[in-house]
Amino acid sequence: MAASKPVEAAVIAAAAPSSGSGVGGGGTAGPGTGGLPRWQLALAVGAPLLLGAGAVYLWSRQQRPREDGGRGDAGGLKRNSPGAHLDMNSLDRAQAAKNKGNKYFKAGKYEQAIQCYTEAISLCPTEKNVDLSTFYQNRAAAFEQLQKWKEVAQDCTKAVELNPKYVKALFRRAKAHEKLDNKKECLEDVTAVCILEGFQNQQSMLLADKVLKLLGKEKAKEKYKNREPLMPSPQFIKSYFSSFTDDIISQPMLKGEKSDEDKDKEGEALEVKENSGYLKAKQYMEEENYDKIISECSKEIDSEGKYMAEALLLRATFYLLIGNANAAKPDLDKVISLKEANVKLRANALIKRGSMYMQQQQPLLSTQDFNMAADIDPQNADVYHHRGQLKILLDQVEEAVADFDECIRLRPESALAQAQKCFALYRQAYTGNNSSQIQAAMKGFEEVIKKFPRCAEGYALYAQALTDQQQFGKADEMYDKCIDLEPDNATTYVHKGLLQLQWKQDLDRGLELISKAIEIDNKCDFAYETMGTIEVQRGNMEKAIDMFNKAINLAKSEMEMAHLYSLCDAAHAQIEVAKKYGLKPPTL
Repeated sequence: MAASKPVEAAVIAAAAPSSGSGVGGGGTAGPGTGGLPRWQLALAVGAPLLLGAGAVYLWSRQQRPREDGGRGDAGGLKRNSPGAHLDMNSLDRAQAAKNKGNKYFKAGKYEQAIQCYTEAISLCPTEKNVDLSTFYQNRAAAFEQLQKWKEVAQDCTKAVELNPKYVKALFRRAKAHEKLDNKKECLEDVTAVCILEGFQNQQSMLLADKVLKLLGKEKAKEKYKNREPLMPSPQFIKSYFSSFTDDIISQPMLKGEKSDEDKDKEGEALEVKENSGYLKAKQYMEEENYDKIISECSKEIDSEGKYMAEALLLRATFYLLIGNANAAKPDLDKVISLKEANVKLRANALIKRGSMYMQQQQPLLSTQDFNMAADIDPQNADVYHHRGQLKILLDQVEEAVADFDECIRLRPESALAQAQKCFALYRQAYTGNNSSQIQAAMKGFEEVIKKFPRCAEGYALYAQALTDQQQFGKADEMYDKCIDLEPDNATTYVHKGLLQLQWKQDLDRGLELISKAIEIDNKCDFAYETMGTIEVQRGNMEKAIDMFNKAINLAKSEMEMAHLYSLCDAAHAQIEVAKKYGLKPPTL
């Protein structure tokens, strides 16, 4: 798939501060998060996935507001104080009007209920803040039944002004703002509700998740449309191409293909085979001069040169790498339709278009492309390798394993496919809570790393499984082996940093490793996202927002960008809630 590692999406879903990115809109949290959406991490709920339950302190707060707002007669006249008799009479009459309104409400007579609640508001002594807030909230509930959302919001605002931590009024106003399409206001209210309720109410959590996703999608759509193309780091690009073995365009140039400007070791000019934009692009690939590849491919395509099909595929691949799927698709479509083109080119184009569709959350189109690739080139190991990853993301583990088996049959030396097969089997066993199958999968990992000691991905996936099983020390060793094999792989440092947080609650060491990842690859969006999530949990909202914005600018797809905007908006909402109500979740 189009990621720094072929199973990046699945790995991130298992162990990142989410995943996966598999890469997806609000994202699915991995094991240990209790299935909570990733936005909740940005609300500083203290995800046990990152930090362990022992690192998080319960949000201490006063007893939840009762129907009367939770404050009794506080702030009003005491019953035995001077003037109390007159006020209690007024309050009694207000309560009687409210009780009458409640009866009308239960009978579905909402207009009459509103009249009674209005009477209660007019009769209630102005210093009885909590009682008065209840009457406004009750009238808002009646307006809600009549779908008069503006009136609902107005009455809830009155109730919250009188009783700032009135959960019922805040949540009802949040729902009204949702109906009025006031997403920002809705998010602030529901954030306050989530904090006051200790993130225990599923209804408010779902509303927060919904509005964050909507905000994220809206912002990402506009931002992605106008974004400046950004070439990923050389390490990312090389890792991407390493996930293909039957890809003609990523094969090294033959000696006779090199230009006359390329010198051999003795300093003599190599033979010039022909003047070709595509061959120049290939040479730039070898030199890691990636920024010139698209323009050279365009020269080959415009001149309808001998390597036009190859140039179309190479240009499309780099369009995908810089996050320009709209430009990539026509090139991929053309390669796929060229019946006279090399079948390996067409199959590779189908794999890449299928991966693009999966990033765009179009699994049916993605599956169709992978199936077509298998039909036209059944001996192509890459087809089964990448389709297996798709099946993992679709939670079709048995089919994923069958695809990995076919990849291994065609290419027995494929360490990557064997490691990913173990990972698929492990995920199936872990999800099904089957201890014997978990043990078998773990044994499979041991066999893979023994057989392929130079396969960094094998150690990385094994480390994910070991972390799930809370075998933290051994997981740490596996990450160290990854770093020894691929010292420039920033993602490994991020995962190792997260492990320190979960294992030892060692915040300093975790941040040090993630900072190292950014030092190695300042275009690693995963590192910035993770750093932002940790800063949220530390209560450093401004710094968190800065990290999320950096990740947004590096996002490789609109879907990833939408998820990152959701995290950023959640942090912004916390800042506003802290200003308005003095509410903050627990911090590290």
